[in-house]
Amino acid sequence: MNGHLVTLDGKELEPTQKAVETLRASSQPFWLDLRVKGEDTPEFALLRDAFNFHPLALEDAATFGQRPKLDSYDDFAFLVVFGPGRADHLVEVHCFCAQNFLVTVHRRPCPTSDELRRRLATITTPLASPVQVLYRYVDMLVDGYFPVLATFDDQIDELEDQILQAPTDEQLGRLFEMKRSLIVLRKVVTPERDLFATLVSEDDVIPGMTPEYERYFRDVYDHLIRVSDLVDSYRDLLSGALDTHLSTVSNRLNVVMKQLTIIATIFLPLSFLTGFFGQNYGWMISKITSLPAFWAFGVGSQVIVTVALLVMFRKRGWLSSDGTVPAAVPAKSTRPMISHMRWLALHPIRSISVGGPPEPAEEPA
Repeated sequence: MNGHLVTLDGKELEPTQKAVETLRASSQPFWLDLRVKGEDTPEFALLRDAFNFHPLALEDAATFGQRPKLDSYDDFAFLVVFGPGRADHLVEVHCFCAQNFLVTVHRRPCPTSDELRRRLATITTPLASPVQVLYRYVDMLVDGYFPVLATFDDQIDELEDQILQAPTDEQLGRLFEMKRSLIVLRKVVTPERDLFATLVSEDDVIPGMTPEYERYFRDVYDHLIRVSDLVDSYRDLLSGALDTHLSTVSNRLNVVMKQLTIIATIFLPLSFLTGFFGQNYGWMISKITSLPAFWAFGVGSQVIVTVALLVMFRKRGWLSSDGTVPAAVPAKSTRPMISHMRWLALHPIRSISVGGPPEPAEEPA
C-alpha cells in the first residue's frame, strides 16, 4: 500500500485497516498519509472503510484539481491546500483533521510528507494533537513557495539583462511561460490565503483548535500574504520586462530603418548627378573633355554632396546609435552675481522669538 501510518510519538506502523481501527479505538492520535491514484485503489478503500467520513467529503477527496477550500463537518474538517512539489509542479493535498487523527491524501509525490515523517521520527517529545501535525504540514507547504519565488527572481533579473543586450524570440517565449506559471501560482495562493484568513478568524472550525494553535496558523497566514505580494510583484516585473523587450525590438528596428533611410538619402543626389552628367548636352561634351575636369565636375561634386550630407546628419544626431544629439556645453550665465552683504541688505533677517510670532523689521529713521 502506498501510504504511511505514523503515531504522534514518532512510531511508524503498517497502514492497514486493522491498525487504523485499533488506534481509533484506543484514542491514540495518529497521522495517516496516503498517495491515492484513483477510487478503485486500496488506499482509497482504506480511506472509505476505516473512517466514517461524510460522502461529500469522500467525493471531494477523490476529485483533484480543486481550489483551496475549508469545509467543516460534525467531527472533522476537510481542507484542500497546495504547495510546491517535484519537477516544478504544484502538489494538491486533501486533509481530514479530527480530534484524534489527521489524514492527508495526495496524488503526486509530496516532498513535504517525506520531510515531516523524518522530523517526527527524530522528535523527543510527542506532539499533543493532530492540529500540531496539520500546522507543521501546511507550514512546510507554504514555506516551499519561497525558494520557488527566489528562483523566479533570479530568472527575471537574468532575463532583463539579456533583453537589454540582445532581445530574441526565445526570451519572449520564456517571458510568456513564466507569466503563465505565475498565473497558475496566483490562482492557488490567493484562495489559500483566504482559507487561512477564515481559519484564524472563526472559532471551532477545526476540531482541537485552541487559541495557542491559532497563533501558529496566523503565522502561516502571514507567510501566504507575503507569497501573494511577491507573486503580484513578479507579475508586474514580467510585464515590465515584456514592455522592455518590445520597446527594445522597436527601437532597433527604428535604428535600422534610419540607417537605410540615410543610405537612400545619400544616393538620391548622387543618382541625380550621375543622371545629369550622363545626358548628351553639347556644352558638356565640348567643355568637359579632360581628366581634371572629369574629377572636378563628375567625381568632386558627388564627394562634396556626400560629405555635406554626412555633416548635416551628424549635427542632427541621425548617425548616433540612439538618434540623439550630443549635449551642448552650457553657456556661462550672464546674470550679475550679488554679494553676500548685498543679499543681506536686500533681504534683512528678522529675529524670530520662540514663543510668539516674528517681530517686524525695524523701519529706517
